[in-house]
Amino acid sequence: MSMKLWVGRTDGKTDDLFSAINDSLPVDVRLISEDIAGSIAWAQALARAEILTRDEADAIESALRVIEKEALEDPEAVVESGAEDIHTWVESALTERIGDLGKKLHTGRSRNDQVATDLRLWVIRAVDERLAELRSVVDALLELARRELGTVLPGYTHLQRAQPVLFSHWCMAYHEMLGRDRGRLIDARARTARCPLGVGALSGTAYPIDRQKIAEDLGFIGPSANSLDAVSDRDFVVETLAAISLSMVHLSRMAEDLIFYASAEAGYVEFDDTVTSGSSMMPQKKNPDAMELVRGKTGGAIGTLVSMLTTLKGLPLAYNKDLQEDKAAIFRAMDDYAMSLRITSRILQGLQVNHERTREAARENHSNATELADLLVRHGVPFRDAHAMCGRLVRQAIEKGATLEDLSIEQIRQIAPEAPNDVQAHLTIDAALQRRSSFGGTSLEQVKAAISSAQSSMQKHSDDPPVASNELAAVTIEPAHMGHVDDIARLVDYWAVQGENLPRRRESIIASIAEFAVARQSGEVIGCGSLLIYESTLAEIRSLGVDPNRQGAGAGKALVEYLLERAARLHVPQVFVLTRAPKFFERCGFHTVDISTLPEKVFKDCSICPKQYCCDEIAMVCDITPADSDST
Repeated sequence: MSMKLWVGRTDGKTDDLFSAINDSLPVDVRLISEDIAGSIAWAQALARAEILTRDEADAIESALRVIEKEALEDPEAVVESGAEDIHTWVESALTERIGDLGKKLHTGRSRNDQVATDLRLWVIRAVDERLAELRSVVDALLELARRELGTVLPGYTHLQRAQPVLFSHWCMAYHEMLGRDRGRLIDARARTARCPLGVGALSGTAYPIDRQKIAEDLGFIGPSANSLDAVSDRDFVVETLAAISLSMVHLSRMAEDLIFYASAEAGYVEFDDTVTSGSSMMPQKKNPDAMELVRGKTGGAIGTLVSMLTTLKGLPLAYNKDLQEDKAAIFRAMDDYAMSLRITSRILQGLQVNHERTREAARENHSNATELADLLVRHGVPFRDAHAMCGRLVRQAIEKGATLEDLSIEQIRQIAPEAPNDVQAHLTIDAALQRRSSFGGTSLEQVKAAISSAQSSMQKHSDDPPVASNELAAVTIEPAHMGHVDDIARLVDYWAVQGENLPRRRESIIASIAEFAVARQSGEVIGCGSLLIYESTLAEIRSLGVDPNRQGAGAGKALVEYLLERAARLHVPQVFVLTRAPKFFERCGFHTVDISTLPEKVFKDCSICPKQYCCDEIAMVCDITPADSDST
């Protein structure tokens, strides 16, 4: 496995020190699946161009899939092979397995367009995973906001208590930040989804390669437009790092707030024991290490962004080996971001708020002085005069060791004669919060509206494609036919292994093919589902699954809607599912029911379920309005 792809101009012998700085396999081994996917797409492209025969391309694809499986099972063996990089290792392993045919794969291709394609595929997949983790943090924030809806918190400026706010308002502030982070990641993903494969080393390929079809095969929006730019562009790395860095800054700010709120000096919140540590010396300590580490890792994320920008700033066109540093940067940042998102979600889920302490703190330090100034303005006092009066009243209260509301009406009128008789009623925390009722304010009404709007927005966009819909190939749903059996079996088998669906034999799929529908994108089957009629009044959606590499395009929801429409056309009034994903089906119009209310006949397949004695599925039903037509 010590083969060098560039042997010829040199004798291939390298100094050990050169190998140490040059070889990238320990880093880019993470691209194994992406390199295999790109290699399979390239083999098929060569077959379409009649450079390989169809049998040769299929043999290469078959061998590559076996190589991928073995490599994923033992990645350490790949690293220890001594290959220069992942591309070298794959080609060497392929040639070792199928002989000289493996040497044909690199025809018309360069490692320059190969690595650019691999990294774009990896970034797209990683961003999709981070978007799901980001959603978990947002869910945790919204749940915390709902749970603490009436909790009062002192709001700060300059780290000084300023005005009372609702704790839920604090949660929604970070919800806004993370929402912007989501948008930036989606934007970065859209610009990442251009395929460089087929541009060669820098000038394009001399073979009749259909680059549009390659892009479609790999799930890209389309091919990159300029060969020089395609092999040297790392804007997508920089943009993704920038989005990650800013999101990490937001997580770090949240961490800083919570670290302070959990301190003995504040005492507003307490972390769950499982996400804290103690002191090796001081037995009373409960340290917020997880949040401190999120705060600390933010510096590393920012550092990778600066490092990448600095690497790019002086590079001439086209490819230069400096670009090899891109992977270490994006891998580290993405790993730290993933860990930070996951631990932040966990911390928010277990956070306990000391309601009495937060309310007491909100009352302290004369945080209602602005309320008094506003009250005086409403009684005809110019704001600057009202501000000065309240400042003197605060000083007087401090001298007396009292709060503003403790001062008598006579004491207040000595400095602010325009103060009304009910001035104290206007100085309570609840009155102060209620008056902050303009859009975006901290009144209970406004915060409730913000939470409701956030929930509606998340449900509306939960199945949106991760890039703009006009930039993705459309997902279409159609009745299944015998030509779809292999794809359906692949999807059903995958999700059966994951424990989400019952296993089904190929013969069973063939016998029930009329029950199935498939989701297609760019000509490829990416999802399936079936509608089984039990009786005239009841049907079940089953064997629902979407290719794990193509999730996020809305295929699952589109399949459910299609099958519900089929039930409506058949005048079946109720459709049920047995699922471990209730939130998804809630968004599709289902509601939870007691599983025992379903007819006994629906459980006939339980005997083949590996979880028949520890079932964790939830029964859900959707009531159907019959359609006009009786046919599908």
